[in-house]
Amino acid sequence: MQEETKAPKSPDPQRAMTALAWAVERAERGTPPPPAEPGEAPTHPVADSEDFRAASSLYLPDVRRSIDRIIMSRDAEDGLDALLECGALAAMLPEVKAMVGFGDGEWRHKDVWKHTKQVVRQAVPRLEVRWAALLHDIGKVKTRTISPSGEVHFFGHAEVGARMFDRLDRRLPLFNPEPALKSSVRFLILHHLRASQYEASWTDSAVRRFAKEMGDQLQDLLDLSRADITTKRPEKKKKGLRQISDLADRVEQIQKQDAVVPPLPSGIGDEIMRSFGLPPSRKIGELKKALEAAVDSGEVPSHQCADVYLAFLRDNAGRFGL
Repeated sequence: MQEETKAPKSPDPQRAMTALAWAVERAERGTPPPPAEPGEAPTHPVADSEDFRAASSLYLPDVRRSIDRIIMSRDAEDGLDALLECGALAAMLPEVKAMVGFGDGEWRHKDVWKHTKQVVRQAVPRLEVRWAALLHDIGKVKTRTISPSGEVHFFGHAEVGARMFDRLDRRLPLFNPEPALKSSVRFLILHHLRASQYEASWTDSAVRRFAKEMGDQLQDLLDLSRADITTKRPEKKKKGLRQISDLADRVEQIQKQDAVVPPLPSGIGDEIMRSFGLPPSRKIGELKKALEAAVDSGEVPSHQCADVYLAFLRDNAGRFGL
């Protein structure tokens, strides 16, 4: 007698949405279920990859809202564990799932999944910062190297993480309705190490350049950098937080100074025209912008008399088309 073959199971998007709803409730209520006994089936809803793919295709805005609620909740760590347990993380965010168990005992670096969950919880509850906190270290899985002496490095993981975010976004366009949010999250992933590289020896030009490059994302970046400090050593944590605060203070002081006294002296355009025999034109504006860029890059100091900037233009006449 021929054995009866079972028909393949059809994807069930509702099963996935039920699992997501359970994860949201767990995050917002903070009531994790008791662990199942060995061999027992889980008592919470679970869906498979096909179910989540179908749900993402049919109900993508609802999927995004569910994940938003989880990462914005007070118990985001438990909510992220719920996403892992119900199958959503592996199906929809495999870049995040790859961090689970990566580190902590295997090599001499902290468990990246535990660190990520803590960063999400510690981050200020702004959507772009929380999403960046969730994704900021996804590049570590692909960049880990071990030196002969056993030191662990993740060279270029921010840049790799930003490219992985691009691929994630093409596969699962969670942020398509909000291009500004997508741009912010990618920017924060790419630059999340910048503030922690600050040293007191930075010149005003270096601080000014940093603030200009960070632009409107400066506050989000500083807040993500604070959340990214997860060391258990009180002195090290205090030092890291002080470093970020010192950088924020420097930026504020320099911006206030520049608002009162611009980096270039008043009337520098007239001085350029007189010194180089140029008529009023777009060229004068271009030269002023070039001088501002040179100040930002530290090539020439700010808040000097006009003669300093005129001499700089003369010394670099070919570069500036003079």
